[in-house]
Amino acid sequence: MAADEDTRTAIPEGWQADNITPVGYSDLGGRPGAFKIAVTEKDGRWYLYLGHLWHYGWSIVEVTDPARPRYVKFIHGPANTWTIQVTLHGDLMMTALQRQAPSWGGDADKPFDEGVMLWDIGDREDPKFLSHWKTGSLGTHRNIYPGGDIAYLSAAMPGFERPILVMLDVSDPAAPKEAGRFWLPGQKDGETRPSDRPLGFHGPLNISADGKTGYLGYAPAVLILDMSDVARPAVVGRLDMVPPFGDAHSGPQAVHTVLPLAGGDKLLVSSEAHAEGCDEEVMQYVAIADIKDPSRPRLMSFFPEPTPPTGTGYAHFCEKGGRFGPHNTNQEQHNPFIEKQGALVYYTWFNAGLRIFDVADPRRPVETGWFVPPAPRLRVGPKPESSLVTQTEDVAVDARGNIYISDKQWGLTILRYDGPGKVSRV
Repeated sequence: MAADEDTRTAIPEGWQADNITPVGYSDLGGRPGAFKIAVTEKDGRWYLYLGHLWHYGWSIVEVTDPARPRYVKFIHGPANTWTIQVTLHGDLMMTALQRQAPSWGGDADKPFDEGVMLWDIGDREDPKFLSHWKTGSLGTHRNIYPGGDIAYLSAAMPGFERPILVMLDVSDPAAPKEAGRFWLPGQKDGETRPSDRPLGFHGPLNISADGKTGYLGYAPAVLILDMSDVARPAVVGRLDMVPPFGDAHSGPQAVHTVLPLAGGDKLLVSSEAHAEGCDEEVMQYVAIADIKDPSRPRLMSFFPEPTPPTGTGYAHFCEKGGRFGPHNTNQEQHNPFIEKQGALVYYTWFNAGLRIFDVADPRRPVETGWFVPPAPRLRVGPKPESSLVTQTEDVAVDARGNIYISDKQWGLTILRYDGPGKVSRV
């Protein structure tokens, strides 16, 4: 291996961890600041597709050998446009396009693109563009394509405040078309908006295996939807989280993730930290809700808050700078190459890195491992604003047990968990 390749794949020094070991790293072709991670396999070869925060487009990395990730290529996307989200199933991939806000590096005076792009990834190393579906507004955010005919979008649509849920028929991926939509009262122009709570769908929706039930965070609440008719989803159960966890200014991320846990009668529920330094928003949370009666979801426990390791010089992660709080978790979404949801829950926690929790006892979640990347050496994008600290964004765990994380200022880090509750694999 050449010296420059060593630099590109050397694991950065200065990380801290408990029950987690770094095994591989890629600087993503000199484009750090990846965001969403999608995993696939074909003919015994494993691949990641990653969206980017500070570069317009998507990276492909082969991770068949996680200790030696091979950077395949960068696919260029439209300028002045967020290309941070990616989802896939089988040979079909969907990438989201969204207006890039000026505070994140966008230019308000220049054009942007929006909607979703569909790709044929039959050749995992050479995706073929199929089509581009547009919202006619600001674009889409956290979408999911779990296979089959329908993709589920978090879409900004004309005539609505904040994103709504849109069902997109992709049975003909060369000509996708809207199949249905759902919103909460107050979002549509002319409807009375509640003054004390946020509205909007961050995404994703998690769909049951039979396609009949959807679980989602739709600010201000956890919603369970009857999806039997995708043109007309109906609310089955609702658990309001705002207030107290937020107010009218909190935005859709006040209820960021809703994920069914193993067994099907409990939900993982979490917010997304937004403000840097913790002083401008209410407490962020990860919780478990009981849905034995889907019409009456109820909270049953909260996850413990991560604490800094000794020797850091600060008593709380809020003192570190940047955002502190939960963001993304590993989600199977019917992808056979993602680890099936079991007792372990993986969460990125911004400046606290990756945290792993055991929920075998859902009334008492326990943290069993963590990994904090080293302090960034070079600023790539404008966030975080307060100080240059690690901000771990997304996590995906493949069916082999390899953990992939992205960060605002770092590349792709590949980890293995060796703590309590480790999943046995053949």
